[in-house]
Amino acid sequence: MAKHDRWSALMELLAAQGRLDVEEAAAALAVSGATIRRDLDELAEQQMLVRTRGGAVAHGVSYELPLRYKSSRHAPEKQRIAAAAAALVGEGEVVGLNGGTTTTEVARVLAMRMSSREGNGSGPALTVVTNALNIASELAVRPQIKLVLTGGVARPQTFELVGPLTTGVLNEVVLDVVMLGVDGVDLQMGIMAHQEDEASVSRLLAERAHRVVVVTDSSKLGQRAFARICGLERIDTLVTDAKVSKEMTDRLSEAGVKVLTA
Repeated sequence: MAKHDRWSALMELLAAQGRLDVEEAAAALAVSGATIRRDLDELAEQQMLVRTRGGAVAHGVSYELPLRYKSSRHAPEKQRIAAAAAALVGEGEVVGLNGGTTTTEVARVLAMRMSSREGNGSGPALTVVTNALNIASELAVRPQIKLVLTGGVARPQTFELVGPLTTGVLNEVVLDVVMLGVDGVDLQMGIMAHQEDEASVSRLLAERAHRVVVVTDSSKLGQRAFARICGLERIDTLVTDAKVSKEMTDRLSEAGVKVLTA
């Protein structure tokens, strides 16, 4: 197994369990304990985990898997969710996108859709406002899309820009719709994120938008994360996969959230 594949597998195990034992990880990956120790040492040097005697533990009380290791999780579901969410966006609208794997998929669908539009001099087919560096890098080469990238301090885990420079830009714009990726959806607390600075940016994006759409796979429903973004009363539509339970759909509908499954 190549190093990159081992690292991805180790990070997936750590995300699921919160801690790793060298011998158990070695057995799961069918490699030697010495190889796992070297991998854990290198991952610790990159601050992706904390080494312990005999293994490793995740950073913090609510673990956040780095974006590059999250991209393959629930990928088919996220692509279907993205297609359904992008269909809610009209031509010429101003769309806000926070960071995350699902919103990245939304950006890709929107880019493909707008690339077929012939330029007619009447303005951009779409305006996208984002604090996500990876989304901006994909949209910057699309002439049909006007891209507004916030300033801010980059978080290496998620490629999101946060801080006063970010909020300074968002305070000056108005959005037709915002697509928010989240780390948890709780019926009492609302939508949530692992990091308080990212939650703050997502909250401001919601405040600046006429319509708020949450895009998330069903594994996040009923889950809590560290930082609250906003309550369910602020959410217009939630787009998720078909694995969502009827009870969850009913409870969200009772809270005034329209649920779309893809």
